[in-house]
Amino acid sequence: MNCPFCGYHDSKVIDSRDVNDGVRRRRQCLSCSARFTTYERLQPVSLFVIKKDQRREEFSKDKLLAGLRKACEKRPLPTGAVDKLADDIEAELYHQGKAEIPTTIIGDMVMERLKRLDYIAYIRFASVYRDFADITALKREIDSLVTDKTEVSRPTSQLSLLPNEELVTVAKGRPRSRR
Repeated sequence: MNCPFCGYHDSKVIDSRDVNDGVRRRRQCLSCSARFTTYERLQPVSLFVIKKDQRREEFSKDKLLAGLRKACEKRPLPTGAVDKLADDIEAELYHQGKAEIPTTIIGDMVMERLKRLDYIAYIRFASVYRDFADITALKREIDSLVTDKTEVSRPTSQLSLLPNEELVTVAKGRPRSRR
């Protein structure tokens, strides 16, 4: 490690600490005694994404984050939820150990996680990802959310518009009772 002050080629490590994605090292130059910090992290093996038209491009977490942020825009989600979602997806992709992954797998992973995180973000993402041909296809997807038996945890700041009983009634096409 070259000293950033004098350019000398050798330094000694004074302190090492684990940080989020690597190691932080405090170093001292053996020539000028200046101290500086370096960060070391593993560089994962390149991961390529196979697009729908069979083109291949390197996986970009920034692109994944951009899509997630667009879907979750103006939603009452906890701070860091979108970044954590992207980190989880990226980790799972690298954990699979494959050099190439189709975009459909990444899209399905995003859909699955967004469905658990926030229904509106899920529908926003699905409308672009699934490229619904018409409004009836979108309605079918929304209806499947309403009739789905699994309970999705909502952020504490997000309230349900209707009680569950009324939501099921509305989904079946029956008019709501006026109070």
